[in-house]
Amino acid sequence: QVQLVESGGGLVQAGGSLRLSCAASGRTSSLFAMGWFRQAPGKEREFVARINLISGSTLYAESVKGRFTISRDNPRNTQYLQMNSLKPEDTAVYYCAATRDYCTGYGCSGATKYNYWGQGTQVTVSS
Repeated sequence: QVQLVESGGGLVQAGGSLRLSCAASGRTSSLFAMGWFRQAPGKEREFVARINLISGSTLYAESVKGRFTISRDNPRNTQYLQMNSLKPEDTAVYYCAATRDYCTGYGCSGATKYNYWGQGTQVTVSS
């Protein structure tokens, strides 16, 4: 089993920045990739970004490309999501996710591809 704990959410004005962290514990050596999803009120959970823990390759949703950066620190078993130029439409609960299953490209963007989930952290962007 793997446990994921997010931190770093909060309230920020439009145009501002936040950095989310996700610390993994347990059988982290079994993981293939980690990612971030978000869910706004009344909407479905959507893919934000993902990183391959072996190669470091990344994938982003079009809505965040160029503004968000996903990274990982393997020795610390931690991934990060640097969010810049935040917009009110980025307001959501952000979830850290991890998978032990191989996937490539946008095949890694579906929520069902991920085996483990964090509890979520609220990000609110005011206009």
